[in-house]
Amino acid sequence: MSQDTTTKLIGSNRKAFHDYAIEEKVEAGLVLKGTEVKSLREGRVNLREAYATVAEGKAILHNCHIGEYSHGNITNHDPLRPRGLLLHKKEIQKLTGKVQQKGLTLVPLRMYFNQRGIAKVELGVARGKKHYDRREAVKQREAGREMQRAMKRETGKP
Repeated sequence: MSQDTTTKLIGSNRKAFHDYAIEEKVEAGLVLKGTEVKSLREGRVNLREAYATVAEGKAILHNCHIGEYSHGNITNHDPLRPRGLLLHKKEIQKLTGKVQQKGLTLVPLRMYFNQRGIAKVELGVARGKKHYDRREAVKQREAGREMQRAMKRETGKP
């Protein structure tokens, strides 16, 4: 999914791309309270330790920290409460089948407001990387950078 100019990124989970191999991406809506939406507009979200589960026909986002609203009062929300994910029934069934496979999990990749101002989360169906896979990815990235540097030196461009 490419980010077009009308979406406003709230937060992203860069660590997920390091720790997991993303096989598929799915967009889901969020069940939020009013103070949570206001907090998101302030950009107060942390997706680092977050994950999603599918149980009893419902998708739920866990450990997603949405900070308390700065101008909230006693009715402010709990920052770590489990939040419902809005998906079609067929999407939930498809995700259930994939998550039950060995080693697959649902990881939130980024959270954003779409062009209509609705908060969305992009979930990744991911497989955990082994330690040697991560080292291999770093080696490939470094080799690519070195190749780009050599190409620039060769062509004489700054």
